[in-house]
Amino acid sequence: MERQEAEDPEGMLRGQAAIWDCIFGFVSGMALKCVVELGIPDIINSHGCPLSLSSIAKSINHPSLDTDRLSRVMTLLTSIVPCLLMQNHTWMLSNWHHLSDIVKEGGSGFAKCHGLELFDFASTNPEFNTLFNEAMEGASKIMVEAVKTSYKDGFNGLGSLVDVGGGTGAMVGEIVKAHPHIKGINFDLAHVLAMAPEYEGVTHVVGDMFTSIPPADAILLKWILHDWNDEDCIKFMKNCREALPKKTGKLIIVDAVLNSHGNELFDYMRLIFDLAITVHVQGKERSEAEWKILLEEGGFASYKNINIPAMASIIEAYP
Repeated sequence: MERQEAEDPEGMLRGQAAIWDCIFGFVSGMALKCVVELGIPDIINSHGCPLSLSSIAKSINHPSLDTDRLSRVMTLLTSIVPCLLMQNHTWMLSNWHHLSDIVKEGGSGFAKCHGLELFDFASTNPEFNTLFNEAMEGASKIMVEAVKTSYKDGFNGLGSLVDVGGGTGAMVGEIVKAHPHIKGINFDLAHVLAMAPEYEGVTHVVGDMFTSIPPADAILLKWILHDWNDEDCIKFMKNCREALPKKTGKLIIVDAVLNSHGNELFDYMRLIFDLAITVHVQGKERSEAEWKILLEEGGFASYKNINIPAMASIIEAYP
């Protein structure tokens, strides 16, 4: 070690910095979680202008507030609130401590921590169900803007669209709002749809995607397939194929396409998501080559990859 340090001292320093970044990479998220829990974004928004630290502290109105510590948290921060609250909750953070276990033994960190897989846990724990659904709705609201902008022609000519695993319906609701000629169907499990608000032009349908899927001109899958292993995905995609018109139907997948050697804006974060999915639900993100194999085995002979300004891409596939 001493010899290496003498030969390349700058390299050693970069290595040390990288290790420290790995060890404390979660800190920014935890600091932002703290700010959200203190209500600071709402405080600033309600005033409609930037606020001094003292004004923020006064608005928090807590008798024992430590303004020095608040200042240090605010100094660190330069996310999406529901996603942040979910990912930094102990229900999710604790799973990461089983990363080496699942590498050695398989399974998911979530099940090792909580005794149930994530979706089963959500069905029995209303608090977690709310946390998870709000996080997915927040992510949908951001993703749908990229989809509506870059894929608006893709919805032309559709009479019906079913969003499978659509959560509380935010995604399909926005699509139907922009394309009111489409009959929207939001398809998910009963405990998820129990939280779903009404959207004009959208019908909520309870069901299990591994059993059957409501028929429609097109099926939307946003961040669904990455939750499952290949075998489960193929089974589910065959159900999608059965629900689509044989000649005109299409599958619209909104999911990441990995490029481990890429240097685009989201390439590294897609790898982070790949690891997170592995830890929490035994799924994975996929490269284009992996998507091609999965689609073919699932009954979709052709596809095209459409880049959009987001971490995900659109994969349009045809039976």
